[in-house]
Amino acid sequence: MSTPPHQPEDRTRAGLPACVRHPDRPTALSCTRCDRPACPECLVPASVGFHCVDCVNEGRRSVRQPTTVAGARLAEKPVLVPVLIAINVAMFAITAALAKDLFNNERSELFHRLSEYPPLVADGEWWRVLTSGFLHFGPIHLVVNMIALWFLRDMEMLLGKVRFAVVYLLALLGGSAAPYLFGGLNVEGAGASGAIYGLLGGLVVAVIRLKQDKHVLMNVIGVLAVNLAISVSIPNISLLAHLGGLVIGALVTAAMVYAPANGRIAWQAGTAIAVLVLLVTAFIVRTPAVEDLYQVCALVNFRAPDC
Repeated sequence: MSTPPHQPEDRTRAGLPACVRHPDRPTALSCTRCDRPACPECLVPASVGFHCVDCVNEGRRSVRQPTTVAGARLAEKPVLVPVLIAINVAMFAITAALAKDLFNNERSELFHRLSEYPPLVADGEWWRVLTSGFLHFGPIHLVVNMIALWFLRDMEMLLGKVRFAVVYLLALLGGSAAPYLFGGLNVEGAGASGAIYGLLGGLVVAVIRLKQDKHVLMNVIGVLAVNLAISVSIPNISLLAHLGGLVIGALVTAAMVYAPANGRIAWQAGTAIAVLVLLVTAFIVRTPAVEDLYQVCALVNFRAPDC
């Protein structure tokens, strides 16, 4: 007498219900939350018994995710900071390769096409105010800025990816705007310092907002003061770019962390847009004066004080 092939339906009919997600799998297990039958693959350990994956997913949707004071979800590790470091390192490697000189990468043609040079910005090459923030004069300049950026990665954790990107880019533009508005014409600018000082300013604001121990605040202010002192004492470092980034970064971060919970996104977005409009307007208003001053400076071979 032959035995018929084993059928899952036979076992189900014999008393074992089928898994709700896998009808072909009889099971004696069930979810302790909804009491539906489920196979081992569809069960997740819980504080009491096991929950099916459907109940687990529903619970995750219904449980409010913890957020920071800026409204960002808590993250385990930064994402944008490593990406920004990679971009800056890549741009340095490309310019150094084109210049065929590791320590004088600014000699490459690409570097001069992307750096901030006020007369060319006034002539319509507006991308320079952004692209200059991803260039560096030599490896030491690059390493110092990238180390500083890495140590400021907690700002991304606090703000979240989108808000961090907004603060970074607006501070970068602020670092480009200040030399354009108040600096000399015949100066080529580059570096992520404006954005990094913006994050430093934002860190001071965040420490105050989070009501950290006063020693933490003093340490942050001390680091900022030391960096500003270095900006003043070392030649060829743009103090204006640092101050411009610092002010914009602190302002935008304040809007991010002090925005009321009700209407937080609208408040944050509105402030960011207002700052962007302010910066763009400053560039536009300053441009005719830069064009006129450039003509005067060219006649005296840039030897006048204003040049």
